[in-house]
Amino acid sequence: MTPPFVIYSISVSSPITPAEPLPPLPEIPRGSLVVVEGRAPIWRYGMALHLLHGSPAAAIAFYDPRLGAIVVASHSQEWLVGDVIDINLDH
Repeated sequence: MTPPFVIYSISVSSPITPAEPLPPLPEIPRGSLVVVEGRAPIWRYGMALHLLHGSPAAAIAFYDPRLGAIVVASHSQEWLVGDVIDINLDH
């Protein structure tokens, strides 16, 4: 059985500064893959990765609409850093 995917949107609709807080984390079941998505500055993705590091997620991926979800951190044999997960989050 494949553990669940959790979507974490960090999208912004206007220019922001690093002082703007990230959205609250969704519920993250232990062992899940968290896919971070949304139009946002690159530093906001770094902040999200740092926040998620202490979560119960087994792996973290960043969504690229051209490729899918790319695993950027993992504590699991199921997902390896660099794996591309074939998902489409077109809204």
